[in-house]
Amino acid sequence: MRSSQSRPLPARVHSRQGACAESSFPPRPPPSCPSLSRAPGSLETRRRVPGGGALDSRARVSSPASLTESWWPPRLVRIRGLRVHSGVGDASVPGIGKNVVCEKAATSVDAFRMVTASRYYPQLMSLVGNVLRFLPAFVRMKQLIAEHYVGAVMICDARIYSGSLLSPNYGWICDELMGGGGLHTMGTYIVDLLTHLTGRRAEKVHGLLKTFVRQNAAIRGIRHVTSDDFCFFQMLMGGGVCSTVTLNFNMPGAFVHEVMVVGSAGRLVARGADLYGQKNSATQEELLLRDSLAVGVGLPEQGPQDVPLLYLKGMVYMVQALRQSFQGQGDRRTWDHTPVSMAASFEDGLYMQSVVDAIKRSSRSGEWEAVEVLTEEPDTNQNLCEALQRNNL
Repeated sequence: MRSSQSRPLPARVHSRQGACAESSFPPRPPPSCPSLSRAPGSLETRRRVPGGGALDSRARVSSPASLTESWWPPRLVRIRGLRVHSGVGDASVPGIGKNVVCEKAATSVDAFRMVTASRYYPQLMSLVGNVLRFLPAFVRMKQLIAEHYVGAVMICDARIYSGSLLSPNYGWICDELMGGGGLHTMGTYIVDLLTHLTGRRAEKVHGLLKTFVRQNAAIRGIRHVTSDDFCFFQMLMGGGVCSTVTLNFNMPGAFVHEVMVVGSAGRLVARGADLYGQKNSATQEELLLRDSLAVGVGLPEQGPQDVPLLYLKGMVYMVQALRQSFQGQGDRRTWDHTPVSMAASFEDGLYMQSVVDAIKRSSRSGEWEAVEVLTEEPDTNQNLCEALQRNNL
């Protein structure tokens, strides 16, 4: 039973390293966060991405082959890490007057705090970096759905097959409470993508999370993996749309990423970065869009190998959109919303984390669970007790 007791900000937000940041209104940059103690205009460029790897954006930006004209937008703070997201996000948005593009939060409470901080100064950019939204295949898919290429949307189906997400050493990716696991790492973005494409939000979910590999050659002894490496869930969305998602991170071989939308008049399917479609009256599917962007040239030898090419391409397109958003602005505080109109907001981040939490509850209960988006911050002690109980189970 959830406690209805609410606790207003300021709040103390703990990172997985044990550091903490004090947030207040107006939030102040915590001295313990080096990425916020830099001079105005500085940029934190390292980012945790799906697959457990960390990309150094400075290395990639130095390659004209990967990012057009080697550009990162000014006055933009990029945040890395998981548990520290909300603390840094709270401090960044209104406190030092910088625009923020960050990863998803680790919990719904963290996401709620980020939303609250972003609403304090709504003129600043506050986006969640779901790079899938920027891929031309999904941009075109959304347009075709709006043009009734598939008719009335009925079914969505998504599949991701990959090798293990575990890193060579024990880290956050191994722990469910720290935001590890396939559901949180990639499933969150799939939930957001399906809602973005169809315009329908999940209302009820039913899911199963499983951890098949609890120890390996590098993770053994007293340590064991608690994050999921297999996940299957269903979503009942608005308008009667049904969605199924399968995430399997136990399969060696090529990375498989497929998203399909089926309607009354046809279907659209994105395989990797390419888009295919077929009308009910056609005998075979047609290629609607092929992505020819080359991102492998000029990349550092170490780092991006663990990141699927699809997500690297999405990162390139997102940075290009950010560039267009800041170009030609006479005032350093302004930015054009049009180039990044497809980006996920902090409110979207709160929604996708709420769906993930409901899927986890369903996996424990074995029942359909309603998606409940936070409207107030719950009591911290109650959250801690629930987390400890889940960890013991």
